[in-house]
This record gives sequence, structure tokens and C-alpha cells, in this order.
Amino acid sequence: MVRVIAGTAKGRKLRVPSEGVRPITDRAKTALFSILGPAVIGARVLDLFAGAGSVGIEALSRGAAQVVFVERDPTAVQAIRWNLRHTGLLERSRVVRKDVFKFLAGEPEPFDLIYIAPPQYRGLWADTLQALDARPDWLAEEGQIIVQIHPREYEPLPLQRLSLCDQRTYGGVMLCFYERSGVLVES
Repeated sequence: MVRVIAGTAKGRKLRVPSEGVRPITDRAKTALFSILGPAVIGARVLDLFAGAGSVGIEALSRGAAQVVFVERDPTAVQAIRWNLRHTGLLERSRVVRKDVFKFLAGEPEPFDLIYIAPPQYRGLWADTLQALDARPDWLAEEGQIIVQIHPREYEPLPLQRLSLCDQRTYGGVMLCFYERSGVLVES
């Protein structure tokens, strides 16, 4: 069962498509929002590979100003929309049914938090981070990118504008935190 842990929608159960979605565990989600703390309040959040939208909905429930959910699977998009209506958080959200890489090829708009939780073992997390590294205007100056992967998937990436600033593991969930490095490395 996936549910909202805290905030205005606390305790609400969320719908999760039966296939193709790997929701974050309650333990990892609790830890994530404990780490982010007050940074969520008033934040603009981009939830990439949104699945059922549980991370973005948790952010809205805890006071995020807006969440943009990007998901290409139509069943998952339906679940996100149902979950947003069910939690009463629809008005502060935008659901985009589109491939993440096509979305990121569009005009950048800065987000305070960008959450990346792609299907496992396909290298999509690294491809997404590299796309954001190439177009850093998607991330606000003091923003953070959080990647959710299985610990076995992690590998250091040759990033120029982003750098790994924290990493935590909760069972089969690894959370990697990236921020702007402030230094442009010429290649």
C-alpha cells in the first residue's frame, strides 16, 4: 500500500498501476523528506518518471507550491490524476504525458527540486542526469536533484555542472543528491 505520510493529505491511500511502477518505500520517503525538511515548503518540484506520483504528491501535501509530473505511460498518468483529485492537490499540479527526454529538450524552467525515479537497470537515471547537466537551467541556483535507484545501479558520472553532494541507502533504495557545482569544467 502506498500512502501519503505527512501534511494536508496525510494517510490518504494512493492508486498504483499494477505494472511498470516501482513506488518508493515509506522508509525511504520518510527519510527523503526528513533530509529535505523545510526546503519543500514553497518549492517548485519536477517529478520525472513520476509513476503513481507518490513523491510529488508527498511534496504537495507538505507545502510545495507546485509540482509538475512527467510520465509517458497512460495508465500511470491516470493514476496520478486520480491520486491528485483524491488528495485534493490537483490545483497546484500539472501532469504532462510525455517522454522525459522530450520534455527536457523543451524550454527550461527552473525547479527547486527535481526528482528522478526511472525504471531500474536501464541506465535512464544516468541519461537523465547527463541531460540536466547539459541544460542546468532546469535547476534553480540553490536547487537539488534527487535520484532514486537501486544501490547496484550507482556509478560515478562525468558531470560538468552538477555534483554529488549526498548519498543515502535504505535497503533496496539509494537516494543520490546532486546540486549545481558552481564550476564549469572544460573538456
